[in-house]
Amino acid sequence: MLQLKKLFKPLLLATSCALSFSAHAHFQLLYTPDLLRAKGGEINLKLPFTHPAASGHVMPVDKPEAFYMIKKGKKTDLIHTISDIEWESAVDKEHAYQADVKLRGLGDYVFIVQPSPYFEAEEDIYIQQLTKTIVNVGNLPTDWNEDFNLSAEIVPLTKPYAIYEGGIFSAVVKSKGQPVPFAAIEVEFMNYVPDMQKNQFAKEPIMTPPADVFITQTIYADANGTFHFSLLKAGQWGFAALGIGTEKTYKGKELSQDAVIWVQATKLP
Repeated sequence: MLQLKKLFKPLLLATSCALSFSAHAHFQLLYTPDLLRAKGGEINLKLPFTHPAASGHVMPVDKPEAFYMIKKGKKTDLIHTISDIEWESAVDKEHAYQADVKLRGLGDYVFIVQPSPYFEAEEDIYIQQLTKTIVNVGNLPTDWNEDFNLSAEIVPLTKPYAIYEGGIFSAVVKSKGQPVPFAAIEVEFMNYVPDMQKNQFAKEPIMTPPADVFITQTIYADANGTFHFSLLKAGQWGFAALGIGTEKTYKGKELSQDAVIWVQATKLP
């Protein structure tokens, strides 16, 4: 019995964490419309901190602590590319950020943003979502499955830009390179497509969930930190592994350091 309690203790902690967040799921966006591109060139990335499945509240945040790109193992600092915008949802309009980046050459471009911690007054905690989006140019895979030794990270086992609608996305939840057993993971569909010109969510959803409980879904990694999820609708999906980071406090309060990754499902031809 003692061994069983030890085995399930991480799962119980993850469940407690998920319950505290599930009513108000937050997702850091690092959005560009197409994660698989035939050629390079200029791309625009939107970085609001919001609720993409419901076009919900937009949280105003300070400028990111770090923003960079990794291609073929080379890290490029992009913090200078960030500029201020206002992002509008169905609920409100708040301060956010965007970045303009030029892609040169074939391969994977791994974009990583480390936002400034956001104080969530309802929970009396800070939230910081280390977020990853991978854009491929020219169908040449390079860095998509690399572990970057982040404090909180989701490392793909499936190319995040090459998944058919109805296909499976698999990944490992890690903290500083080590798998996180039984991590609680929130999943949201980008149900309101971002309007890149107007800096707002679309007025109408792609689909209408049958009940509110479907807006944010919660799954768990296994004992090895691995999870699998079927992307039943074409579009972008966000995965947030909650509270897995090494940093646990900020300004004297609890810090939930989460890992977020965005992946894209494509319709069958």
